Amino acid sequence: MIKKWARVLLASLLTAALFTGCSGTPKENKPQEGVQAEVGTTTDKKVKVSLLVTGSFGDKAFNDSAQAGMKQVEEQLGDKVEVEMIEMGNDKTKFEGSLLDASESDSDIIIVGTWDMKEILEKTAPLFPDKKYIIFDTDVDYASGDLSNVYSMSYKQNEAAFLAGVLAASVTTSDMTYANEEATIGFVGAKDTAAVINDSAVGFIEGAQFINPDIKVNVSYVGSYVDSAKAKELALTQYASGADCIFVAAGPASVGVIEAATESKKYVIGVDSDQALAYEGSDSAEFIISSAIKGVGTTIFSSIERDLEGKLPYGTYELLGLTENAVGLADNSIYQSVVPEEIRSAVETAKQNLLNGKVSVDTAYGMDEATLKGIISSAQ
Repeated sequence: MIKKWARVLLASLLTAALFTGCSGTPKENKPQEGVQAEVGTTTDKKVKVSLLVTGSFGDKAFNDSAQAGMKQVEEQLGDKVEVEMIEMGNDKTKFEGSLLDASESDSDIIIVGTWDMKEILEKTAPLFPDKKYIIFDTDVDYASGDLSNVYSMSYKQNEAAFLAGVLAASVTTSDMTYANEEATIGFVGAKDTAAVINDSAVGFIEGAQFINPDIKVNVSYVGSYVDSAKAKELALTQYASGADCIFVAAGPASVGVIEAATESKKYVIGVDSDQALAYEGSDSAEFIISSAIKGVGTTIFSSIERDLEGKLPYGTYELLGLTENAVGLADNSIYQSVVPEEIRSAVETAKQNLLNGKVSVDTAYGMDEATLKGIISSAQ
């Protein structure tokens, strides 16, 4: 049986990887030149697309954005596509089996995300050359084997974070209801070892300093993507020390910072998806003045659309940012009503400066630790 054989082989490969020092941190890859791999065949039957998420839906962040993208696929491409969505939970030991199950099913395209699935996908995809795989928010090492059936994409979260920094720095010196007189803002991230989180920290600090070079930015790390209680504790401390606007980049743990903002009656900028919409009608909504969005759902939809057109470049990695409309700040009714027009104009000007190259923002990917610490300490 291929199932038993594939599991045994994959387990052996992953075990071997442990002895060769494989890292879970995504490494910057440049897009490779190439033509879409000829994987799968075109028939009259619907293309089955399966999304596997680590954790579960209802996280008011990444997974919900991915789910929204799949629903868009179902609504707009339903005549050609069949959709399946699977929650893998938080037990990492089950991720491998879930991907193998999907690979051995009748799914044509399998979508996974984040660095948790990077190494597992690198070992699994070559075993199923007739399947197509899409991975978001990280890349794969195309030199590690035949991954011509894998398309990987990640996001320039540092660009969205830069705009969040512009917003926060403008808010803290404004006459907005919950702003104070101190030019102090905050950043609460998940793990200080995650390049994707530090990329947001770097962008946020540089955006804030673009508005006010002397601004103080408190920086704290939860040490986890799911410990919302610790995230709340860190945010309460920052608010108590003078911060009146915090940008949070902590995945599901971000809800703790939103709770802290509500209790402290201070502002918060969410992450990944438009978090204000998830709290619409609640007391928290007015404090979530925007969110630094990664268009996970948008890019999942566009990837499936491109696949159906035969234009998705399997075997390559793409880095998507403002230019591709893959990142940005949430512009909703709360943002429009709570944030003054002059601040919104400042954010829009910063966005245009990024798009036309007048302003650039550093990235934590490939940045040495000393430089990263220097950027963070410069804002303390």
